[in-house]
Amino acid sequence: MEKFYQLAGIRKSFITKKGLYEVLGGIDLQIHPREFVCIMGNSGCGKSTLIKIMEGIESFDQGTFFLNGEAFPKGKSSKEIQRKFGIVFQNDNLLEWQSTYKNVELPLRVFGMKKKEESDRRVMEMLTLVGLQDYKDCLPKELSGGMRQRASIARALVTDPDFLMLDQPFGALDAITRKTLNEELLKIWNKTHKTCVMITNNVNEALYLGGRVLVMSNSPARIIQTIDVPLSYAERIHDIGLNPVYLELRAQLSQIVRSIA
Repeated sequence: MEKFYQLAGIRKSFITKKGLYEVLGGIDLQIHPREFVCIMGNSGCGKSTLIKIMEGIESFDQGTFFLNGEAFPKGKSSKEIQRKFGIVFQNDNLLEWQSTYKNVELPLRVFGMKKKEESDRRVMEMLTLVGLQDYKDCLPKELSGGMRQRASIARALVTDPDFLMLDQPFGALDAITRKTLNEELLKIWNKTHKTCVMITNNVNEALYLGGRVLVMSNSPARIIQTIDVPLSYAERIHDIGLNPVYLELRAQLSQIVRSIA
């Protein structure tokens, strides 16, 4: 059975010095198999809180979290659930004293998922997927920023998760590197058919990668707009900047983003 993900009525508040602060004000969200969904919204609106709840590493106050029709409790989920999600953060969080190979292998050791021979095969498969097979013995300090993020993508995929979750993974990179990694990520998605959810503040990035773009309101956040992006993989990789559908959607999405600023 294909994996299907749903959030219904998700609310989350934090206690601050000024009192109770409601971050998420009722999030309803469905993710279908092999989708690439991008989520946008102003800084501080709750995007990162939302994706942490989706990954099962943050609790929520009200609502229901369904995975393949099964409801899970409000509290932080079990390792069994968390294994279904590969996570890429804005900071690569690589262990500086470990080689690229060891960093990518880490989730397999944490979850005790593979025997040595299988682990070696899987790690090298993922390093090859992101083009780092020749850098497996390098320490993180010997890699460029883009290479470090490619290593973090390989690490997120090494356990063969059902979902790849990306929280502004390229936000700290320069424009040229970011564009290159967008192209590489799209190729990885097309090759692996993983279900992807990505937080981004970049309109071009959202429309280049996403089959759907969801826009969140300011706190308490709700999803206030959904934009379908009816562009094929071939259309995305060949001069998307000249595509009239893309240009129309970019103007529409830019206006929506400006309206909530």
